[in-house]
Order: sequence, then structure tokens, then C-alpha cells
Amino acid sequence: MPIKIPEGLPARAILDSERIFALEKADAETQRVRPLRLVILNLMPKKIETETQLLRLISKSPLQVDIDFMKTSTHEATHVSRDHLLKFYENLDAFEDNYYDGLVVTGAPVEHLPFEDVDYWGEFKEILDWAGSHVFSTMYLCWGAMGALYYRYGVSKHVLDQKIFGVFPQRLQDEYCFITNGFDEIALQPHSRLADVDEQAIRANPDLQILTWGPESGPGLVSTRDFSEVFALGHWEYGKWTLAEEYERDMARGLDNVPFPTNYYPHDDPTQEPLFAWRSHANLLWRNWLNWVYQTTPYDLTEVPRLRAEKRLGTDRRYRRSPAGPRGDDFHTFDGCGYGVIEPKDRD
Repeated sequence: MPIKIPEGLPARAILDSERIFALEKADAETQRVRPLRLVILNLMPKKIETETQLLRLISKSPLQVDIDFMKTSTHEATHVSRDHLLKFYENLDAFEDNYYDGLVVTGAPVEHLPFEDVDYWGEFKEILDWAGSHVFSTMYLCWGAMGALYYRYGVSKHVLDQKIFGVFPQRLQDEYCFITNGFDEIALQPHSRLADVDEQAIRANPDLQILTWGPESGPGLVSTRDFSEVFALGHWEYGKWTLAEEYERDMARGLDNVPFPTNYYPHDDPTQEPLFAWRSHANLLWRNWLNWVYQTTPYDLTEVPRLRAEKRLGTDRRYRRSPAGPRGDDFHTFDGCGYGVIEPKDRD
């Protein structure tokens, strides 16, 4: 939420440079308030689990948020009841005349396929086209992020020989970015994917910026310069046990390209309780995104197409700086320091 400060307070310039929302009295008195409108395109097979993970994070914001759920019509879900889908989900045609402050596009376990071979790829593109004129800001997760980067910006992906699997350090690239404001210099992010994106293509595109980066997992969080699109290539929304459940599932299927989850179990011992080491940054990311949307979205959402066409989404970018690159000293986070090791208590 913004802070209200006296008009002309000297700290205002510093707060602006650090991208902290501050309203002077005259602005605060004219501000119109309404609930945020959010729609979630849930592409994950276990829809109820994903719903719970996302709603848990969204609920941590003090803002009131009205939420709808969207599904594709070209793919039949097999891990959730038809009654659940009929009761809570609608296809794109039910939303075509609606406007939203935010759209969330989840991942999907199809990153090993060429985009064009995914059965709902055509519908996915239609939804992104609709969002381009009906949604103020979109948060894409994992495969959703890969698909949007490819369709919107031509950023290709390549399938990996071995899955990126575990919890990996991400280095903060810009201290005062709205979306990562308050992040520690090192943020841990779960990853579970068989594909990677073309990092150089992202860096070469002036409309995109890398917000967090890791030596093992590459870009973890990417956004457009106006934050109308945010791409999370990892899974900050995951719960404590999600990676464990995925590992057990993949082992039961006899897959041979899934490594033991990195930086997850104490002593790398799967009989131990995993470390929930990314929760604070997950909550902060979603609070930051919702707060940014709340502060900058138009009160009248029908203004979104005009603002997008005029490239006036978001706030003044006078203080924008280019994100920093990887550390120059080749520092490798947590190497040799016993990360993930919980020592037993001394016994008499």
C-alpha cells in the first residue's frame, strides 16, 4: 500500500528514486479505490492444488481481489472432476468482453514439446492476444512464461538432457525494481523444468529486462520494461512438499532424466523433512506485483487498450536503470558452506 506524506517533504525525491509509492495529501484525497480484478488461466493438471498455491499467495496482500478462473477448451483435463471445471471455470469466450487488472498464466508439463505441438497452442495465443487489450498486467509461470516469451518476443527454448530440478540461488539484478523491491541479494527459487530459454535473446531485446539470474538456473524472473508482463521461469508458488511429490511421481514413472532435487533435503536425505527456503520471496514477489498493479492500473479498466497503444501503462520511468549483470568476482552461492545441512542437536 502507498504511504501518505506531507506535501513537499524532502524525502519524497529519495522515495521516488527507490520506487516507493508515496502519495501527497492532494493526490490521496482524489484517489478512487475498488477491488482488483484477476483472472487465472490454469493449465496445470492438478488444478485444485495449483488454485490453492496461487490463492495462498494472493491472499497475503491486504488488497481485495476478485478472482475468476479460465481454462482451455481444446484440452480435456484428466486430474480434476468435470463438475469442478463446470462450476468454477470458463473458456475464453465467456471473458472476451471483460477487462482485468491482472492475468495469471500457470505452467504446464509440456515443456519437452515444441510449442506448435501442444494441443492448445492456438488457443493459448488467442488468450494472449485478448490479454493484450483487456488486461493491465500478466504474470506468467514456467511453461506459461516460456510460451509467452516465444510468442510475444521470439525467445526460443531448448529441451535439456536433464531436468533442472531443485532449489537454486537467484541473484538480484536491480535493487529498486518495483517487482523485486525488498528482495535479498540472493533469493532461492524452486525449478522443475526440462527446457531452458535463450538468455541472450532476452538480453538483446530492449523491451525485456532480467530481474533475477542464477549461475545454474539462468534467468529466474524477467519482465517487460513497463511491467505489463512478468515472466517467472521457476516456481515460487510451490508449496513445501511439491518437489518431493514430483520426484516420487517421476521415479515411479521410471524417468531417467530427473536428477535428485538440489538444495532441497537436509543432507540430501529424502527421509528428512525438506527445507521451505523460498516462502518469503514468494510472498514478496506476489505482494509487489499486486501492489504495483493496484497503484498504477486505471480505475476504469476500459482505458487499458488506449494506455497500451500509447505505451503509457504503469508509472514514470525517469529513475529506471539497466539491471546489473552477474557478479564480476564469479562468486558461487553457498558452495562449500554446508547449505542444506541441519546439524543434529548435541546430546549429553
